[in-house]
Amino acid sequence: MLGAMRRLSGSIAACWIVAGAGLVAQQWAQFRGPQGSGVADDQHPPVSWNVESGRGVVWKTPIPGLGHSSPVVWGDRLFLTSAISSDPKTVFEPVLKGEQDFRTDTARHQWRVYALDRATGKIVWDRLACEGVPKIPRHPHNSYASATPATDGRHVVVSFGSEGLYCYGVNGDLLWKRDLGVIHAGKHDNPEYTWGTASSPILYRGMVIVLCDSLGDGYLAAFDVNSGREIWRTKREAHPSWSTPAIHEGEGQPELVANAAPFIQGYDPRNGKELWRLGPSTTNTTPTPVVGEGLIFVANGYNPIKPIYAVVPGSRGDLTLKEGVTRSDAIAWSNRRDGPYIATPLLYRGTFYVLSSRGVLTAFEPRTGEQIYQQRIAPGGYSASPVAADGRIYIASEEGQIFAIRAGRAFEILATSVMNEPTMATPALAAQTLFVRTEHAVWALADRAR
Repeated sequence: MLGAMRRLSGSIAACWIVAGAGLVAQQWAQFRGPQGSGVADDQHPPVSWNVESGRGVVWKTPIPGLGHSSPVVWGDRLFLTSAISSDPKTVFEPVLKGEQDFRTDTARHQWRVYALDRATGKIVWDRLACEGVPKIPRHPHNSYASATPATDGRHVVVSFGSEGLYCYGVNGDLLWKRDLGVIHAGKHDNPEYTWGTASSPILYRGMVIVLCDSLGDGYLAAFDVNSGREIWRTKREAHPSWSTPAIHEGEGQPELVANAAPFIQGYDPRNGKELWRLGPSTTNTTPTPVVGEGLIFVANGYNPIKPIYAVVPGSRGDLTLKEGVTRSDAIAWSNRRDGPYIATPLLYRGTFYVLSSRGVLTAFEPRTGEQIYQQRIAPGGYSASPVAADGRIYIASEEGQIFAIRAGRAFEILATSVMNEPTMATPALAAQTLFVRTEHAVWALADRAR
């Protein structure tokens, strides 16, 4: 009976995440918000702001350490993570130079979890998850706290990769923790070139699902959100990946989609059994799959190919297209030249947007793959994923510029706001506010006139 009640409560919490748009718009509970969509319409975030004059700035809270994780929001709380190095000269390279970079920080670290008051930015609680020397070194472009938390309003789940998986109550009590093992994430053909982890946990029907692709012993697993008990584990023979998994729920069987190489794969989230696989894929996969328009979109953009696939839900088996073929009964359309390297695509108001790591935004018809436009936003590096609200797309550059772009068939930059420090994390949208995490702080930006 107790187990059944726990499963029911977990299911209710999961339903809150995927509830109607009116409720979901008030929460941003995981990486890229509701169902990982990156969309929060009717939130009325500001078009622009000025951090120097204070226009549009509700609050700014300094956060120590280095973390590329996004903030998540539930009710009156905002949660995020950071990794604090004991080395005051810790290396951080905010813009990739396009060459191998073996610099790293192997000094002793603290991995911390923070809860902030959403309205004021005051730190409500601060918890030390673990402390020690990192088990696997990171790339200077990465951080040791790059995975975004997930919450259902009762639990706050955070992954620090090789440093473990932790579940807190919203009041800061540690409920359980799990050792995920050493996740050897790096260049698939050079084990000495390690990059660190970034895949975020997701919550689904009372389960915490984590993707732990590694150079050896990689796996996909689900844990009970109340107890931390392992529910299922599926061994994976995949290159290291940094993508957060996504779930498609429609009229048929739910599908858990993992973006990796050499295959993109779909699983049954209830038991971890493989449903389908699709290749070819690039060797370094970071973007999260996106669902909508009756399709599952999976894309990645590391050479030699940069594929985008529009997968038909319910397909089974090996979906790989024959050479020279771009579509099938299982693949509505495909494109091998425009996939994004790091940023997750955005499906918004009938248009599919893809952002390259150098700031080129490409818009597609989501049902056919027909290109609508391709425009460069501005020179620089781009790691954060686009988010959208009220007919606008918000895109952050690594240098700290945030562009508000009009959604639709014509490309138009409405405004450019400058944060004055590197911005790697994807922004969050909730409670009429845009929450932006920069290198040293988290900001709440809102239109005070509303």
